[in-house]
Amino acid sequence: MSAQHNPGKRPSMFEVAKMAGVSHQTVSRVINHSSEVSDATRTRVQHAIDVLGYRPSNSARTLASHRSHTIGLIAGGLNFLGPISAIGAIETIVRRRGLFLMVSMVHEARCTQSEFENLCRTFEEQNVDAFIFLTPTDIMFSAACRTRLPEPRVLITSTHGNLSMSRAGGLMDAEGRGRTALVGIDQWGAMHEVARLVSRFGHRSALYFVGPVQWRDAVTRLLGWRKASAHYHIESREIQCNSWDSSEAYARMNHELESIGSAGAEKPTVIVTANDAQAVGVTRALHEHGLRIPQDVSVVGFDDMTGVNDMWPPLTTVRPNFEELGIASMRETFRLLGESIETTFTANAHGAGLIPAELIQRHSLGPVPRL
Repeated sequence: MSAQHNPGKRPSMFEVAKMAGVSHQTVSRVINHSSEVSDATRTRVQHAIDVLGYRPSNSARTLASHRSHTIGLIAGGLNFLGPISAIGAIETIVRRRGLFLMVSMVHEARCTQSEFENLCRTFEEQNVDAFIFLTPTDIMFSAACRTRLPEPRVLITSTHGNLSMSRAGGLMDAEGRGRTALVGIDQWGAMHEVARLVSRFGHRSALYFVGPVQWRDAVTRLLGWRKASAHYHIESREIQCNSWDSSEAYARMNHELESIGSAGAEKPTVIVTANDAQAVGVTRALHEHGLRIPQDVSVVGFDDMTGVNDMWPPLTTVRPNFEELGIASMRETFRLLGESIETTFTANAHGAGLIPAELIQRHSLGPVPRL
């Protein structure tokens, strides 16, 4: 077995085949882990690959499998922790499996149906095997459901929104529904755990900061909190925010405290926010008004952003497992491609497989203040 190779040029499949004494089709079968190759032949081919330093191209894989081994990812919410963490996990698995990931980032609130469909067509021109859509808003979720695609697709989203899961299913054709999987974080269950812990500390009067309602996360957390707070007999009043930003929560909390002061009303004993950034703004306003946390009022966030454990006091919050969410989305992708068995989830709701979120108890939540 010998072959001449120019060290300045990338070795080809044909050079590997010549050195191993086999056809290039056999090399393709070895690259794609086909069971139709004997162990002895596989060993010879692998030795030639190692000697030449050959790295299979995407086209070489496609020859044997009729697949591009490419996953198309369209994602919104790239300015936020959750989507970035999930994408990082997806990219790691794709790379580990020797696959390719094509990524397009869109604005989650301004992505039109036409833009979304055009992106999908561009990906299809590259012969992607499957799609993953990270759709944090109703606009993106609707566009992903309406787009007609022959390829399997996994939608990462929340279980509730102004567009319900049942209505979303009605936007797809029958074939599309059969090739679609939905995954998300169990945010409804997480809000139940928040309410349970708040109740255990004796709180019966709460202020809830709502996230921007075009985001499905915000709606899921709000509806989950409403249901759970009612279950635990917590009287909850809502402050609607138009963004996730700490600055807006800070301004609204200041206005609320001034209104309470001027009216001589009782302040809530706990403030629950839809994300940690809101909790940062709320905490600043409370400190500036001379209110101690948690001695005078408790605060709970959501997301476990980097640094909130170093706030004063450290923030009680919910830690979604975004990495596991990315892993689950890839498992579902492989299942839809017929490459793995059914994925097992600890929870399922409204047709979506759900990843648990952990409630992290820190010092910002304490007992109801004594009168």
